[in-house]
Amino acid sequence: MLKNFFSRHGDAGILIMRLGIGIAFIFTHGWAKITGGPELWGKIGAAMSNFGITFAPAFWGFMASVSEFGGGILILLGLFTRPAASFMGFTMLVAAIYHLSKLDPWSKVIYPMEILSVFVALIFIGAGKYSLDAVLFKKK
Repeated sequence: MLKNFFSRHGDAGILIMRLGIGIAFIFTHGWAKITGGPELWGKIGAAMSNFGITFAPAFWGFMASVSEFGGGILILLGLFTRPAASFMGFTMLVAAIYHLSKLDPWSKVIYPMEILSVFVALIFIGAGKYSLDAVLFKKK
Protein backbone atom coordinates (compact mmCIF):
# COMPACT_ATOMS: atom_id res chain seq x y z
CA MET A 1 0.00 0.00 0.00
CA LEU A 2 2.73 2.48 0.98
CA LYS A 3 4.89 1.35 -1.94
CA ASN A 4 1.98 2.00 -4.27
CA PHE A 5 1.53 5.52 -2.84
CA PHE A 6 5.19 6.43 -3.32
CA SER A 7 5.25 4.90 -6.81
CA ARG A 8 2.29 7.05 -7.86
CA HIS A 9 3.79 10.22 -6.39
CA GLY A 10 7.40 9.98 -7.53
CA ASP A 11 7.19 13.41 -9.14
CA ALA A 12 6.39 14.91 -5.74
CA GLY A 13 9.67 13.44 -4.49
CA ILE A 14 11.54 15.06 -7.37
CA LEU A 15 9.85 18.38 -6.53
CA ILE A 16 10.90 18.12 -2.87
CA MET A 17 14.48 17.32 -3.90
CA ARG A 18 14.55 20.25 -6.33
CA LEU A 19 13.17 22.66 -3.73
CA GLY A 20 15.69 21.61 -1.08
CA ILE A 21 18.71 21.69 -3.39
CA GLY A 22 17.56 24.90 -5.08
CA ILE A 23 17.05 26.80 -1.83
CA ALA A 24 20.37 25.57 -0.43
CA PHE A 25 22.29 26.66 -3.50
CA ILE A 26 20.56 30.01 -3.87
CA PHE A 27 20.89 31.19 -0.29
CA THR A 28 23.81 29.26 1.17
CA HIS A 29 26.26 28.63 -1.65
CA GLY A 30 25.49 30.90 -4.59
CA TRP A 31 24.54 34.19 -2.95
CA ALA A 32 27.62 34.21 -0.70
CA LYS A 33 29.85 33.63 -3.72
CA ILE A 34 28.08 36.09 -6.03
CA THR A 35 28.36 38.86 -3.44
CA GLY A 36 31.92 37.87 -2.50
CA GLY A 37 33.35 39.85 -5.40
CA PRO A 38 36.47 39.40 -7.54
CA GLU A 39 38.80 38.50 -4.67
CA LEU A 40 36.66 35.53 -3.65
CA TRP A 41 36.02 34.60 -7.30
CA GLY A 42 39.77 34.45 -7.86
CA LYS A 43 40.19 32.05 -4.93
CA ILE A 44 37.35 29.85 -6.14
CA GLY A 45 38.56 29.93 -9.74
CA ALA A 46 42.07 28.90 -8.71
CA ALA A 47 40.66 25.38 -8.33
CA MET A 48 40.72 25.13 -12.13
CA SER A 49 44.52 24.84 -11.91
CA ASN A 50 43.92 21.15 -11.09
CA PHE A 51 42.87 20.85 -14.74
CA GLY A 52 45.83 22.86 -16.04
CA ILE A 53 43.71 26.01 -16.47
CA THR A 54 45.58 28.84 -14.78
CA PHE A 55 44.37 31.89 -16.70
CA ALA A 56 41.53 34.18 -15.50
CA PRO A 57 40.78 32.57 -12.13
CA ALA A 58 38.31 35.35 -11.25
CA PHE A 59 36.33 34.53 -14.39
CA TRP A 60 36.14 30.83 -13.49
CA GLY A 61 35.19 31.67 -9.92
CA PHE A 62 32.48 34.01 -11.14
CA MET A 63 31.17 31.30 -13.46
CA ALA A 64 31.05 28.83 -10.54
CA SER A 65 29.17 31.44 -8.49
CA VAL A 66 26.66 32.04 -11.28
CA SER A 67 26.33 28.28 -11.74
CA GLU A 68 25.46 27.83 -8.08
CA PHE A 69 23.19 30.86 -7.70
CA GLY A 70 21.51 30.89 -11.10
CA GLY A 71 21.48 27.11 -11.30
CA GLY A 72 19.84 26.99 -7.89
CA ILE A 73 17.05 29.24 -9.16
CA LEU A 74 16.60 27.12 -12.29
CA ILE A 75 16.59 23.84 -10.32
CA LEU A 76 14.08 25.32 -7.85
CA LEU A 77 11.76 26.33 -10.70
CA GLY A 78 12.37 23.17 -12.68
CA LEU A 79 13.39 25.25 -15.69
CA PHE A 80 16.20 24.04 -17.97
CA THR A 81 16.84 21.50 -15.25
CA ARG A 82 19.19 19.21 -17.15
CA PRO A 83 21.53 21.97 -18.40
CA ALA A 84 21.50 23.64 -14.95
CA ALA A 85 22.27 20.33 -13.25
CA SER A 86 25.10 19.76 -15.74
CA PHE A 87 26.78 23.07 -14.93
CA MET A 88 26.24 22.63 -11.20
CA GLY A 89 27.49 19.05 -11.37
CA PHE A 90 30.67 20.21 -13.09
CA THR A 91 31.14 22.81 -10.36
CA MET A 92 30.82 20.08 -7.73
CA LEU A 93 33.27 17.86 -9.63
CA VAL A 94 35.83 20.68 -9.61
CA ALA A 95 35.21 21.23 -5.87
CA ALA A 96 35.67 17.53 -5.11
CA ILE A 97 38.90 17.34 -7.11
CA TYR A 98 40.13 20.54 -5.45
CA HIS A 99 39.61 19.04 -1.97
CA LEU A 100 41.19 15.77 -3.04
CA SER A 101 44.24 17.58 -4.43
CA LYS A 102 44.71 19.40 -1.10
CA LEU A 103 44.48 16.05 0.72
CA ASP A 104 41.60 17.46 2.75
CA PRO A 105 39.82 15.06 5.11
CA TRP A 106 37.01 13.00 3.61
CA SER A 107 34.48 15.12 5.48
CA LYS A 108 35.35 17.98 3.10
CA VAL A 109 35.64 15.84 -0.02
CA ILE A 110 32.43 13.88 0.38
CA TYR A 111 29.96 16.80 0.34
CA PRO A 112 30.61 17.92 -3.25
CA MET A 113 30.64 14.25 -4.28
CA GLU A 114 27.23 13.70 -2.70
CA ILE A 115 25.76 16.77 -4.35
CA LEU A 116 27.36 15.76 -7.66
CA SER A 117 25.39 12.52 -7.46
CA VAL A 118 22.15 14.50 -6.96
CA PHE A 119 22.88 16.59 -10.05
CA VAL A 120 23.73 13.52 -12.12
CA ALA A 121 20.43 11.99 -11.00
CA LEU A 122 18.59 15.15 -12.08
CA ILE A 123 20.29 14.98 -15.47
CA PHE A 124 18.90 11.47 -15.90
CA ILE A 125 15.39 11.92 -14.44
CA GLY A 126 14.69 15.54 -15.29
CA ALA A 127 12.54 17.96 -13.33
CA GLY A 128 9.40 15.84 -13.12
CA LYS A 129 5.85 16.86 -13.89
CA TYR A 130 5.70 19.62 -11.25
CA SER A 131 8.09 21.93 -13.06
CA LEU A 132 8.27 24.68 -15.63
CA ASP A 133 10.09 22.26 -17.92
CA ALA A 134 6.97 20.07 -17.96
CA VAL A 135 4.70 23.05 -18.64
CA LEU A 136 6.83 24.76 -21.29
CA PHE A 137 8.34 21.78 -23.09
CA LYS A 138 5.43 19.34 -22.93
CA LYS A 139 5.84 16.56 -25.48
CA LYS A 140 2.88 16.18 -27.79
